[in-house]
Amino acid sequence: MNVGQIVLQVTMDKIQEMKTTYSQTAKAAPPGAVFAAKTPSCSITAYKSGKVLFQGKAPETEADKWGTAPAASKSTSSSKPSVNDHKYAPDPSLFTASHIGSDEAGTGDFFGPITVASAYVDKSQVALLKELGVKDSKLLKDDAIQRIAKDLMHAEMPYSLLVMRNEKYNQLQQRGWSQGKMKTMMHHHAIQKLVAKIAPIKPEGILIDQFQLPSTYIKHLASEGEKLQPDVSFMTKAESYSLAVAAASIISRASFLKEMDKLSKQAGFTIPKGASAAVDQAAGRLIRSKGRQALPVFTKMHFANSAKAEKYV
Repeated sequence: MNVGQIVLQVTMDKIQEMKTTYSQTAKAAPPGAVFAAKTPSCSITAYKSGKVLFQGKAPETEADKWGTAPAASKSTSSSKPSVNDHKYAPDPSLFTASHIGSDEAGTGDFFGPITVASAYVDKSQVALLKELGVKDSKLLKDDAIQRIAKDLMHAEMPYSLLVMRNEKYNQLQQRGWSQGKMKTMMHHHAIQKLVAKIAPIKPEGILIDQFQLPSTYIKHLASEGEKLQPDVSFMTKAESYSLAVAAASIISRASFLKEMDKLSKQAGFTIPKGASAAVDQAAGRLIRSKGRQALPVFTKMHFANSAKAEKYV
């Protein structure tokens, strides 16, 4: 059996969320580790450095849930090349060129949808976007994200946005789709829509914030009869280099926040983000008030939080 591994670089807050999520499958942690756990698909070890190792027959099954770009590539050998060391890595000149960037939000959250946005930034707009405060959405507070997203709309920056709500997500997951495949198809279709919208303008390139190996992305496309668009590049932490990806990250995050507000109104209480113990408690409260049949409408059912919510019912 081939053993694969994926290493994610995440914040300590995210590691604490993971620790809570995997508490029921925890195992003895090695020295220097924050926690360790074992699931049917892989073993998980989180370190104080912020690196989280997923290793086993299908590490992407768990790694995909956390929505953070890999810090090292999936590998079945002892060599571990840089995750950006592939033929689809962008030329640095792309960052200052007129190009499309694509990013997503909501992938590591138990409640709420996945949102994917693609944005086209003409090089003449770079100064304006910097003035508006466009940067990696993970560095911005929610109110700033919502404000900047509105400013981008007023600036008439071309973009496309796709939202996969929980009902659809759960249906696809039950059909055997991984979260990685769902994100692949959403990015692909968001980019297609944007390319059609800006035609006859042709972008100098397309940059996707890398969430899996390009070969896996291409394999997912092929399984649905699709092919990679021309001039597509992949890069981890692309939002730190590309204003187009940063703008896409802001738009996708703003959409996710809007969808979470809608779900909170439907639930009758504020639904927390992430996948922490507070999320488990909120899910238990939702079950008490609306019944278990509400979970597929509000949550990603395959997350471990579904089972943990039962102790709060």
